[in-house]
Amino acid sequence: MKEKLLATLDNSKNYTIAVATAMPDDRFKDKLINTSWSFNELLSHIAYGISWWERNYIEKVQTDWDPFPAASSKALALSQLNHSFDSLKDTLQKLALNDDVMYGFKATLDHITHHRGQAVLFLRNLGITPPEYTY
Repeated sequence: MKEKLLATLDNSKNYTIAVATAMPDDRFKDKLINTSWSFNELLSHIAYGISWWERNYIEKVQTDWDPFPAASSKALALSQLNHSFDSLKDTLQKLALNDDVMYGFKATLDHITHHRGQAVLFLRNLGITPPEYTY
């Protein structure tokens, strides 16, 4: 079971990184409308969300919502995403699977998927073909 869970996480990471990479550097701080997040803010939210869900719902450590600042560059956003995904993977490898860990993993994955879908639509709205979805 853990092998499949980790494979699902790797797939989510790879696809999220591919979506992030598809955005040209010079469009990374663009917003679709004034009241929405910019692309870099959206990706930083995904990265922070992974860490927050991991702490609160997988490790069961009460952590306030205190996100780090939005990435100032594409390279930093990719670094934030890689770090968050890698930390979650390390945590999952160390823990025994139980209902709480599975619930936390599914909740984390749901949050990633929700916002990654927004990133895909962001790309499409700018006329950029997103990477092919993989599962």
